[in-house]
Amino acid sequence: MSRPGVPVTIVVMGVSGCGKSTVGCALAAALGLPFIEGDELHPPRNVALMAAGTPLTDEDRLDWLQAVAAALAGAADSGAVVACSALKRRYRDMLRSGAPALRLVHLTGEPALLAERLQRRSGHYMPASLLQSQLDILEPPQADEAAITLDVTAAPEHVVAALQRQLEPAAA
Repeated sequence: MSRPGVPVTIVVMGVSGCGKSTVGCALAAALGLPFIEGDELHPPRNVALMAAGTPLTDEDRLDWLQAVAAALAGAADSGAVVACSALKRRYRDMLRSGAPALRLVHLTGEPALLAERLQRRSGHYMPASLLQSQLDILEPPQADEAAITLDVTAAPEHVVAALQRQLEPAAA
């Protein structure tokens, strides 16, 4: 948990299509924090694999997770909101190495809704065909991770408002 006066670092996590970037960017703006798009930190090889419909392995994700952890560490003085799938506990533990007081926001939704969103999305390398592979490996945050979990059925502005209410003591 963050202390008053200490910049807050937040990872908005979840599978593809849950709205990590949309919610994360809006949350960062609402909190006056920089936003970091985790997808932009993927090495070109990862982007090519995903664009070809190949799920990433833990080994594929290692350099990317290290880059995200470094971005979090670099934001220690200012705070930040980062969009990053962070699908497994060990990935989140790696991210915490860059930001020990990291707050997690886990966005969830019914697979049909997520698939529909992915079908409508344009300009992104992650195909809808990889959604199931992400759902298969997702390890939802455990109680000791103090994550805020929200369903994304509501409009993004409602999700962000709910997050602000829950984060208020930490961000103050």
